[in-house]
Amino acid sequence: MAELEIVVAHRECATLRVGEVFLKVDTDQARADLEVAAMSLAPVPTPEVLWRKPPVLALAALPGKALGRLGQPPTTSSAAWAAAGAAVRALHDAPLPPWPGRDLDEITAELDAECDWLLTNDVLPAELVTHNRQVAEAALRPWKPVFTHSDLQLAHVFVDGDRVTGILDWTEAAPGDALYDLATLTLGNEDRLDDVLAGYGTDVDRDVIRAWWSLRSLRGIRWLTEHGFDPAIPGCEIDVLKARMPGAQLPQSR
Repeated sequence: MAELEIVVAHRECATLRVGEVFLKVDTDQARADLEVAAMSLAPVPTPEVLWRKPPVLALAALPGKALGRLGQPPTTSSAAWAAAGAAVRALHDAPLPPWPGRDLDEITAELDAECDWLLTNDVLPAELVTHNRQVAEAALRPWKPVFTHSDLQLAHVFVDGDRVTGILDWTEAAPGDALYDLATLTLGNEDRLDDVLAGYGTDVDRDVIRAWWSLRSLRGIRWLTEHGFDPAIPGCEIDVLKARMPGAQLPQSR
């Protein structure tokens, strides 16, 4: 009998693995509809949809392993990271999905609200929040929308050797900023950015990527804490914020 593995679980949804099948349980059917639609449009490998009986979506397991996990030593090659960069470029070159993305005003308001919460509740030192809010400002500029995954954590990218075998979790896919995807993929792994950009194949503004590292980390700490995750684990969001401080040394992948 196949063992049951809890891949991720929180109040909004849960993903279980049973043998070679992933079972995603999501009570928000609009979000599940979007995920299926995004996978059908994306020009990159995605999991095969086996069946769907709301609130459960069954997906075939992907071959290979995740590119890495935030806070853990990456064991994948430079070529695998470059292949991930090439896959992201293919996605960004595709036609936009026919639904709206988040606008700049919404993102800015959410960031300011999260910074206020961090300061009001003394979650982080004020200088850490204030400096990273200043760094994040570089991301808050107009961008040309592309087809973005919008939650391109390295654990969502599967590779077999140096080949991308699939990308998971498309519930946030939408028109958005290309550099946000690149920043999410390299969050906590700054020393892999060159590999990703070599595969991506075009010049980008690295200061904007660094700004998105700060913005994503500031914006995510409350959600992570309230859903049972720890952003203070070495190499995770709080370390990402500390790495942006003046005089901080680049953390190497452990």
